[in-house]
Amino acid sequence: MEPFSIPDPLKSLTDPYPPPRLVLDVAGRGGETARIAIARLWLSEGIPYAFRKCPAVYESLRSWLSVILGVHAKEIGVVGSARIGKSISPGKLGKQFSAASDLDLVIVSKGLFETLREEFCQWLLAFESGRITAKNDKEQKHWKDNSRRVPKNITAGFLDPKFIPNHQPYPMTRRIDESLFLLAGKLKRTPNAPKPRKASVQCFESWDSFVRQKSLNLRACWEDMEKTRHERNVR
Repeated sequence: MEPFSIPDPLKSLTDPYPPPRLVLDVAGRGGETARIAIARLWLSEGIPYAFRKCPAVYESLRSWLSVILGVHAKEIGVVGSARIGKSISPGKLGKQFSAASDLDLVIVSKGLFETLREEFCQWLLAFESGRITAKNDKEQKHWKDNSRRVPKNITAGFLDPKFIPNHQPYPMTRRIDESLFLLAGKLKRTPNAPKPRKASVQCFESWDSFVRQKSLNLRACWEDMEKTRHERNVR
């Protein structure tokens, strides 16, 4: 009987909140198998670093939000520096999570994803047909960017509600925006909870979509770290 096969670099990850440079090093040296494991376990499961002092707050938050949005509480999670304690993003690598850091949520729900996809398509059709117009040049630029970017994201299986205008014809987008505002306010009043300036959410069609996207992000972050390291050595 053969033992379970584990990439050697992955064996060095034993802490639930590992150092970000170690995470990216394992993601790079361990290949896709390691990146998938990191995405599944370290980036989506367990008690997030931001709620380590009182995990029950995290569970209460998920239960509250699940009722408002009509999803299962287990479909709601936390990513970013709030998940492992420090950022792995380019430009912010190693930045420590603080009580005032933004809180990045994810929801993995096909039903919610489809609802948001439909609202985005409604907005896109109205925008491209001229039935709605931006209120200024800045908004016009953002809307044009969103009209090009978001369809690609949808094809990849994820969608950011913030790219859909918070207007009356898009009720789920408005509900999410309002609930995130309330969520940040409730956390500020809750003992032993993080006090984020704001909260955001990204919706995924499936866990496969989540893992695939996070694996790609890990590879891109590792490549950026290696590029920066090389440039420093050359100087």
